[in-house]
Amino acid sequence: MKRQVSITGDIQFADLKVSEPAAYAAGATAIKKTLEHLNKETGLFKSLSTLSAMNQKDGFDCPGCAWPDPEDPSKLGEYCENGAKAIAEETAPERADKVFFEQYSVEEISRWTDMVIGKSGRLTEPMILKPEATYYEPITWNDAFGLIAEHLHQLSSPDEAIFYTSGRSSNEAAFLYGLFARAFGTNNMPDCSNMCHESSGVALSETLGIGKGSVTLDDLHEAEVVMVIGQNPGTNHPRMLSALEKCKNNGGSIITINPLEEAGLVRFKNPQKIKGVIGSGTKLTDIFLQVKINEDVALLKLIMMRLLTIERSGAQVFDKEFIQNKTSGYQELILDLDKYQEEELLERCGVASNEIDKAVSLLASKKRIIICWAMGLTQHKNGVANIKECVNLLLLKGSIGKKGSGTCPVRGHSNVQGDRSVGIMHHVSKPLNKAIKKVFGFEAPEKEGLDTVHCIKAMYEGKAKVFVALGGNFVSAASDTNYTAKALQNCDLTVSIATKLNRGHLITGKTALILPTLGRTEKDTVQGKQRSVTVENSMGKVHQSKGARDPISNALRSEPSIVAQMAEVYFKCESSIDWLALGEDYELIRKKISEVYQGYEDYSKRSKGSGFYLPNNARVGDFSKLPNGKAQFSVNALAEHKLNENDFILMTIRSHDQFNTTIYDMNDRYRGIYGERRIVFMNPIDMEKRGLKTQQIIDLTSTYKCEKRKAEKFKVVPYAIPKGNLAAYFPETNILVPIDEFAKKSNTPISKSIIVQIEIIE
Repeated sequence: MKRQVSITGDIQFADLKVSEPAAYAAGATAIKKTLEHLNKETGLFKSLSTLSAMNQKDGFDCPGCAWPDPEDPSKLGEYCENGAKAIAEETAPERADKVFFEQYSVEEISRWTDMVIGKSGRLTEPMILKPEATYYEPITWNDAFGLIAEHLHQLSSPDEAIFYTSGRSSNEAAFLYGLFARAFGTNNMPDCSNMCHESSGVALSETLGIGKGSVTLDDLHEAEVVMVIGQNPGTNHPRMLSALEKCKNNGGSIITINPLEEAGLVRFKNPQKIKGVIGSGTKLTDIFLQVKINEDVALLKLIMMRLLTIERSGAQVFDKEFIQNKTSGYQELILDLDKYQEEELLERCGVASNEIDKAVSLLASKKRIIICWAMGLTQHKNGVANIKECVNLLLLKGSIGKKGSGTCPVRGHSNVQGDRSVGIMHHVSKPLNKAIKKVFGFEAPEKEGLDTVHCIKAMYEGKAKVFVALGGNFVSAASDTNYTAKALQNCDLTVSIATKLNRGHLITGKTALILPTLGRTEKDTVQGKQRSVTVENSMGKVHQSKGARDPISNALRSEPSIVAQMAEVYFKCESSIDWLALGEDYELIRKKISEVYQGYEDYSKRSKGSGFYLPNNARVGDFSKLPNGKAQFSVNALAEHKLNENDFILMTIRSHDQFNTTIYDMNDRYRGIYGERRIVFMNPIDMEKRGLKTQQIIDLTSTYKCEKRKAEKFKVVPYAIPKGNLAAYFPETNILVPIDEFAKKSNTPISKSIIVQIEIIE
């Protein structure tokens, strides 16, 4: 009997209140809201005591975003409002324990909202959902590992197993997890980067020779211009606002390019400064270019064309010496720019010509330029091209490999970049396989593995039967929610290593295991000695993280320990690797990482305190591994959207009370939304044209390859968004993202440019 579970929860509208969007981010309001949330969720004293250790040199790393810590962290607290909410969520007293699972079936829990599910509490002991059962029940750790081993041994091929990784896991856990997957015999290692920044990695690797950004935190402070494109740091990376404030105080300017004007980039009231609490704060954005969804390439081409016109007039705005000595493909780029008509590009991007002139005038006179971006650029069919066009602009200005200059993809989860650095990837690396052979004595598989999209397809088609997740809420985070749910339900076994209950524990294989693990805040102690793990921030610096609180349950195990014991039970005595020793001694794991990868020498010692930067060729202007030993200009086509008369382009967004798929509350105060998440932002002219009233209820549909998808019951809210564009929250609208529509080369889902239609139901 198939379990009758809901993939969305019951849809019941709350009392939606709408106000004007906020005119600034943070300030006294953020302090007040943070304290209220902490007191309500965990208790004020307990929360503040824990937060005092977050992002400090001998403390723990925030489990939220991957924004870097300054060299001298603030003793007042090196955290933001959303970071504090993440800690409250992890340290709240509620428990999803044996008693909880005896009381509620998975069918009943699945009808709850994502927020209510998340607030059910911390997982405290291993649980199993047996075939056809609707209630989880306890299982011993040994029996859980034995069951996993049994299912893995029954597979006809190692490629019938999938090992997924979220960005929250540590370097030590990720390295061990990747080692186990390869020793098992597969490169099926999808990760959350496949769903967000894979386009960045592909584009940067092909143009600059490294799939990471090139800047440091100090570079942001020293930049003359910072361009923030397709990103909302006020909600998603709030501590970035302090860096932008410092840039402004040092005389820098900020250009913001986005379909929505976000409060955090309008004005920032730094809550650690008197001016930020009772004063007016700092105006951040100097020039706002409100581009239509996914017309960034058109806008960037316009900017470069106008810079080229100035260059041809005799003024030197391009760095010709840098272009000649350090780059390849300049003439091809210029020939491409000469093909376009300004009128066409202006119409496509939707930005006023005089506003573009302001940006061009600023860029023409500056040399130290940084471009920051997030999923607003990457989650499109042409996501790779979007990033490459940013690189083109930086190369024209010679703004790579110099202080105050470079690329800055802003990662969305605390160690998603670190996981990739220590081997979590579905691609085959011959140097890595060679190093694994030398250090561990086995032949790693040479067959390309499956990324996130294609692992979902494999499960849906019955080609993959075991799914193991190291963290994450896979069913809610992935595209095409109905399809993904069916894919997981086709599996014989799904395993989740997790801290809290989420919808991924309800949409499962025939048998499901929950393996509870320590949170980032909790002490990891073995034989009376506390262990520390390491993480890598979004700018490539590796540092230690050490928990500050006693674990909520004595039954919890650390991620490295869980992975090591899983491997030990599977291999029994047939492996040359001492898995249990690695699971117990993190120093040994770090030693092995340093033997496999360059840049990790004296790993444990150097990761203490502020940590150390990994090698970065683009940061130092070394492009020797690229064709001709030079950085690569590229020719990129405009975005292609074949729209019918009644079509809109929808982008998925987060609310301010949200981090990834974790919902802290039902408000989005920066955009003036309170009490409800099932809303869709629409231009008032589009509303009038279609006879829609404020808070009228509609369905959203998307049709790709003759298959119609529907997201039911959304309230329309008028908003300053370009005509023909819509915005709505995820994961509620992930159901509209088709599984077969993803970025060229990177396979990142098109979550920011979905062609949708509106159906009026009330």
